Amino acid sequence: MTPLSAVFRNLHQDNLLVLANVSDAGSARIVESVGSKAVATSSAAVAWAHGYQDGNQLPLKLLTTTVESMVRVLTVPLTVDVEGGYSDDLESVAKVIDCVVRAGAVGINIEDGTGSTDLILRKIEVAKKVANKHGIDLFVNVRTDVYLRCLVEPARQLPETLFRASLFEQAGADGIFAAGMVEENDIATLCEATRLPVNLLAWNGQPGMDELTSLGVKRLSAGSCIAEFLCGANKAFAKSFLRTGKLFEYPLDAYTYSDLNNLMAAKKHLSEKLSSPY
Repeated sequence: MTPLSAVFRNLHQDNLLVLANVSDAGSARIVESVGSKAVATSSAAVAWAHGYQDGNQLPLKLLTTTVESMVRVLTVPLTVDVEGGYSDDLESVAKVIDCVVRAGAVGINIEDGTGSTDLILRKIEVAKKVANKHGIDLFVNVRTDVYLRCLVEPARQLPETLFRASLFEQAGADGIFAAGMVEENDIATLCEATRLPVNLLAWNGQPGMDELTSLGVKRLSAGSCIAEFLCGANKAFAKSFLRTGKLFEYPLDAYTYSDLNNLMAAKKHLSEKLSSPY
């Protein structure tokens, strides 16, 4: 039987891999049941499902048990969003990767955010080293936030992304996630310039799936959007039932990312931070 790590790597070779990011084992199983060839988490969705904000707040124990619960019900590869490794301390990043790999993930997303380029390169190396220790061919998909967070002025976004893609490849990355990239010319240029499989975040104004495939994109992710809609539906149904005692009588409306993330900050948590192993 082909190892799931090899299956996942091969999914980036030919057709567009579409990933409907999930929050828990139940949603993971549903996504597999409707035909997904792999399952990916969203760090935001997982955090919100546990009542935490996105942004390095989820305790490692909860992340680990979530991954374990997904692996238990899945027959397809699982890739896990680990934000920026939940820390800028490389030993802490190594602990996160170790737990995720031991729990059964065969891929990760790790992001540069506003940190230095040198730091993300070192995190890539740490992830590979930890995975190799376990004999796992971990697919390290590196998200750059150049577009998503406007890390540089618009005229410099494409050159900066190309520069980072080259550095990521040299450091051992297996894919580049250019979140926020929308324009066809930018997408085509990136796909032509790098040997890494290109991953995009689904975004308004982006070309359709067929066109993305023809441009050379290998992976398309929903990100937190599905979780935002499902949480909005939860709110609508609960609001309707509390008011009327009846279901399905209130219009559905998705949360925005910021509204949902702010909601999770309403109560201070006494739990330890993710920088601790548990």
